[in-house]
Amino acid sequence: MDNLYSLAPAQIVMYSTQHCPDCLRAKAFFEANNIRYLRVLLEDDHEATAFVMKLNRGYKSVPTIVFPDGSILAEPGWEELRAKFSNS
Repeated sequence: MDNLYSLAPAQIVMYSTQHCPDCLRAKAFFEANNIRYLRVLLEDDHEATAFVMKLNRGYKSVPTIVFPDGSILAEPGWEELRAKFSNS
């Protein structure tokens, strides 16, 4: 995907780590609601890590989710994700 590190991805991109509870919760939300997304793991991906830190003012906040409309959610809970999709 050529726009993986963009604020206008072709699909929802979730930057996460393997064992992060918040990441697993967001993944469960997407799967429970049949929402297609691309998961990018930060482990061993320096470009993804740098992009996430740029978006979050120097913090490696995960999950960081970038939407095709240019919006970003960092470390969202289930309710915040539900609100995002009820407004779409």
